[in-house]
Amino acid sequence: MAGNETLFGPAGHGGLPGNPGPRGEPSAAPILELALSIPLAGGELRVDLLTDSLSVAIFGPSGGGKSTLLRTLAGVERRGSGVVRVRGRTWLDTRGSVFVAPWERGVGWVPQDYLLFPHLRVQENLGYGGGTAEEIGEVAELLMVEDLFDRRPRRLSGGEQQRVALGRALLAHPKLLLLDEPFSALDRPLRNRVAAALRGYIRDKEIPLVLVSHDEADAVAVAQEHWLLSSGRLERVE
Repeated sequence: MAGNETLFGPAGHGGLPGNPGPRGEPSAAPILELALSIPLAGGELRVDLLTDSLSVAIFGPSGGGKSTLLRTLAGVERRGSGVVRVRGRTWLDTRGSVFVAPWERGVGWVPQDYLLFPHLRVQENLGYGGGTAEEIGEVAELLMVEDLFDRRPRRLSGGEQQRVALGRALLAHPKLLLLDEPFSALDRPLRNRVAAALRGYIRDKEIPLVLVSHDEADAVAVAQEHWLLSSGRLERVE
């Protein structure tokens, strides 16, 4: 599945049948509503989450189903049943036979393997999802990759690739940002700087975020709301 941003396309689609409003963001609706049952190799993942928080972090041990949950929210994993709503827009309702295709969800997704285009330079990778030249420059400076514009992915470190993939997702103007271990290739000082920059950016742009990580510190650094995934269940952590 090379180049996952082509799967989702740029955000900003109009209203879909059965969803409220042309922007799909009714003021009374929660930001995120999940009621899911997802089969896993070792059992079942049950997710019940209703929140008005703009940013949610889910942490827990590897193999617990965190990446599978993100794939379900993105629409590329279809084993699960239940409901997914983002700002009142129904993306999945298996009882109501509703399924919004991945490319119509307007999701910005950064998986663990980044999926940068190897033949494109950093600047071209950043701009692929959308964004004006000014926006590309702003995000590149924010993530400290502006000096890498002329390089191709093979000449980047893992941490540099990670930041470019994050920038590309932000520049797609997503309706929902999904991050899978987004700081794993960064040392702690750089991780803290990028986390702070991301936290401010999504707040200013009002981009809903779901971040998953095995590192509780990443969850605390970015998100307003924190959940522990353990033994197939989510538990709110105050």
